[in-house]
Amino acid sequence: MERLQVYGDLLTRWNPRINLVAPSTLSNLATRHFEDCLQVAALAGSKSGRWVDLGSGGGLPGLVLAMANTDPEVTFTLVESDQRKAAFLRTVIRETALTNVTVLSKRIESLPSLSATYVSARALAPLRHLMAYLALHLAPSGKAFLMKGLQWKDEVEDAQKDWNFDYIAHPSRTQEGAAILEVSGVRHGAA
Repeated sequence: MERLQVYGDLLTRWNPRINLVAPSTLSNLATRHFEDCLQVAALAGSKSGRWVDLGSGGGLPGLVLAMANTDPEVTFTLVESDQRKAAFLRTVIRETALTNVTVLSKRIESLPSLSATYVSARALAPLRHLMAYLALHLAPSGKAFLMKGLQWKDEVEDAQKDWNFDYIAHPSRTQEGAAILEVSGVRHGAA
């Protein structure tokens, strides 16, 4: 909780310059952002392995997940191409003394495979586009936790036109109608 407080303070200070989250959500960081991301931590549990957060932006859910799971057997890699946002992420890591988190300031598609045990993404891209990133960066037995809004069913249907994958839709506890998609077995080609 202490780390989340420091993170929230930094987010509030940096947001006017970089636009890390919608300004209208700053007054409700705890519910709108932190509790939302902690749902993913609860679903994944505390298991060892490499966690990769794609398009980390302001660190949601990646930083929240790292703060919730400080087990040294879990490492977190935050991928964010925007240099200013990457600087923010590094500042939060330093100020909260997180030792199991690194930042890669590169485009997702330009990285060699990260072979992640877990992948997360929130508000990054439609599911159809995320599939190519998962195919590249998710280990064969890995799982992705993708935070999706009200149109998640349409996104799944659209993605299934070009991709074969297994998924479980976990209803969001913070936004009615939204879901966290637990995705595995990603393969190119329709089902």
